[in-house]
Amino acid sequence: MTDLDINQIGTTDMTNEVTDYSVDTETTDGAADQKETTWTNTEWTQQFGYYKSIPEVNTAIDALATWTVGKGIEAKPTTKFRMDLVRGIGIDNFNTILENMIRTMQIGGDAFAEIVIRPGSDDYIVNIKPLNPENINIVANRKGIIIRYEQTDRVTKKTVKKFKPEEIFHLCRNRVADEIHGQSLVDPLVKVILFKNELLDNSKTMMQRWVKPIFIIHADTDDPTKLTAIKKAAADCVEGGENMVVPKGAIVPELMAVSGNASLNPLPMLQYLDSVFTQISRVPDVIVGGSKNLTEASSKIVYLAWQQTVEGEQLYIEEEVAQQLGYDIELIFPASLENELLSDNKKDGTVNMQPNETTAGAGV
Repeated sequence: MTDLDINQIGTTDMTNEVTDYSVDTETTDGAADQKETTWTNTEWTQQFGYYKSIPEVNTAIDALATWTVGKGIEAKPTTKFRMDLVRGIGIDNFNTILENMIRTMQIGGDAFAEIVIRPGSDDYIVNIKPLNPENINIVANRKGIIIRYEQTDRVTKKTVKKFKPEEIFHLCRNRVADEIHGQSLVDPLVKVILFKNELLDNSKTMMQRWVKPIFIIHADTDDPTKLTAIKKAAADCVEGGENMVVPKGAIVPELMAVSGNASLNPLPMLQYLDSVFTQISRVPDVIVGGSKNLTEASSKIVYLAWQQTVEGEQLYIEEEVAQQLGYDIELIFPASLENELLSDNKKDGTVNMQPNETTAGAGV
């Protein structure tokens, strides 16, 4: 008989069995201790694929680009005259080129355009032509200063043309520390994108299985010909939505189903993922036509926060255009609510603070 000694009870070692979540360390890929450091965005095709395929990514990036360019550009008449010469690929204008550059920068972190100078002139720009980031190498010296750009062949990846820094209009998104390139908006969204689309695919399958459930059919035969006939009859039954009549005992169907207590509602998780997507992209739902239940006051606060984001982007573009192209411009914000919010505050009057609403720790 088995010896069941209570003193032989032991415990598991969960400390070693269960590991804490951790994040891998990262280092910048700035210039190293060598004559030249080259960086190329090898992820561009994947990032561009997300932009082309995922509606949320496409909409958010397009909104950032469109709102940043805003209602157009204000500049001196002489500056506008020079900008009017810029035609890009022949059908562009300065506004559309800027919007293109901003969109490209958000997708891949960097946007490049060739600055075409009038022959015999040192700085008279006659055209600006956006380039494919996939084919552009950024080359920096030992001190981390960009010394040239190299355009490579799309197939062979061999250098076909070299540009001086002043021959390229370069926009960087959220450059960090000593890196010589920007950060893509798409990269931090990837996990949310994949999770949401997998959830949508699974939900689609779940709904199909609800309408057309799966059965295990126990057939009273192992004859291949008869089994093939049963398979076809079952398939035709499901496809046509008709009942199947069989001799008693010849087939015993068994429904494959999920437990009735299981929660299969994907809506809460989809809403959560949308919220995370909005936080990362910084593009509110109300900007892209969302229909969430927001009050008028909360919508105004959301819009005001969005305005700060756009105006920050506009300031960056204005400064880079001035520094790299020599054009002093001002991007017009589409519509501001600041004056309306200030007017509302005046109408509401001074807010009376109760003793328990004062700043924490005051008077201590």
